Formats: sequence, C-alpha cells, structure tokens
Amino acid sequence: MLGRVGIRPAEIDSHPWAEVVDAVAEFEDLGYGTVWTAEGFGRDAPTQAALLLSATSRITVASGVANIYRHNPHTLAQAQRTLTEAFPDRYLLGLGVGVPHLAEMVGRTWGPPGATMRDFLDRMDAALFTATPPNTRLRTVLGAVGPRMLALAGERTWGAHPYFLPAEHTAHARQILGPDKVLAVQQGVVLNADRSAARETARENVRYWIEHSSQLPSRWHAVRDLLGFTEDDLADGGSDRLVDAMVAHGDVDAVAHRVQQQFAAGADHVCVEILSTPGAEPTLARKQYAELAAALI
Repeated sequence: MLGRVGIRPAEIDSHPWAEVVDAVAEFEDLGYGTVWTAEGFGRDAPTQAALLLSATSRITVASGVANIYRHNPHTLAQAQRTLTEAFPDRYLLGLGVGVPHLAEMVGRTWGPPGATMRDFLDRMDAALFTATPPNTRLRTVLGAVGPRMLALAGERTWGAHPYFLPAEHTAHARQILGPDKVLAVQQGVVLNADRSAARETARENVRYWIEHSSQLPSRWHAVRDLLGFTEDDLADGGSDRLVDAMVAHGDVDAVAHRVQQQFAAGADHVCVEILSTPGAEPTLARKQYAELAAALI
C-alpha cells in the first residue's frame, strides 16, 4: 500500500492548491508510493486527503499526522471510513498528540499523551457510521516516539510513523512494535553536493528543533538515551554528530545510503522530506524529488 519510499512535501500549505495537485501528480508519475501531508492550522487532514485522492490515480495519501486535539473522534472516524470506502487501499490516517500549546490554541486541555490517545482511539472505534462501509481494512498509524506511544501503536493500530529521528531510533521502535506492524519513518534530507553547505542547512533545521525541545521532551529523551547525546550537543544549533544523526545531507548517494540505513534498522517505508533553511522561500522541491527518484525507487 505505501510502497518502499514516499515523500512529504514540506511546504504544501504555502502554495495554491492547483500547484500542489500538479506537483503530487508528478510525484506519482516518478513512482513514489505515498505522499504524506502535514496538518497545522491551514488545510485540515481529511480535506487535503480527499482532494489529493480525487486528483490522482495510484499514489497512497497519508495524513501524517492529524492532531487529535483538532478533531472530534466520531467525525474523524467517519471521514476515514468514507475515504477508505471511496479509495480502497489508498488512504492512511496518521494520528498524533502534538504539543501542549497547540491543544490550548483550539481551546482544549492537554492530557497525558498515552491515555488521551487511547481514549481517542476508543471513541473512533465506537463511532456510528450509517453510510456504505469500506470493503478494505481501515489503516491508522500513530506519530509515536517514546516507548509508551510505540507500544500503544503496536497494540491498537496498523503501526507507527516516527518523525525526525535517526536510524538508531528506528531499530528501537521495531523492537517495541514487533515484526508484524508497519514502521513508516520520516527522514529529513538536505540535498546539496556541497557537504559543508548541506550540513549548515541541516543544522538550521536541527536548531529549530532544539529551540522547541522543551515542548518535545519525548523526542529529545529518545535521542539522548539511544545515542548518548548530552546537553552539550544542543549548543550552537547542535553538534556535528547530532546534526549528522538527525538529517541526511549531501548528494544523492549520501541520501540513498541513509535511506538504506533506515531499512536495515527495521523500517518498512521511508518518507523522505526535503528540508530547506527555515524562513527561506517555500518550495515543493519538485526538482530535488525528481533527482532522488532514480536512486530511491
């Protein structure tokens, strides 16, 4: 369903929808198996998915991920079932808890991540749906990082979608999920043959993550505990070792090597996300995804 390699265009919300559709049609023609779409405070996950599924013919569309504080579990379940019935085996719903301030922005009270996600899944399972049911299975993954959320993903869903983490975390996630669950990992990429320039762009993305690490404690704990990083690695935008572990940077061969490392660590699917310098002119990175296609697919 997912294919081995998918993509996550980072700037979809910054482009008119006609440009997005044209780009995703190109990605489909290049052979990518899945397009992943983020959800912030722009286009909502089910609407994006419905539009992209209608505009394409083969590629899987994955909501990666829908924030559960933004959604009612009953209506989201109905949307998932509708899309699965209309586009069999082409829709994947990813769910995540996000960070506390996002919950507060929509007037919700932040709760314990594991318990809150479990309750949301229970309510989705119990949702009433009186339309024609899908004849293929519903597929849900969790945006899981820490061991408790990974265990919940293995217990209750199709699998997990860890985001912005090194291959060592993939091996850890595979151990928790077990051999039979889908592990679809995101891999941040800076494609630039100038390795020094590529590392600096990668560092700016890691710097952004570091600056928000207080809201993402599970991510930092996962990296620190698995790889032995210390607080010193957070200085000046991140040590070289931290930057190199978090982001694949360099030429096409360097990126392909990292993707293979993710597969060797236990990933079933790698979602490649081309990163640019934060604050730069938004791009759908069409040329770069075309360059990578021959090496990755």
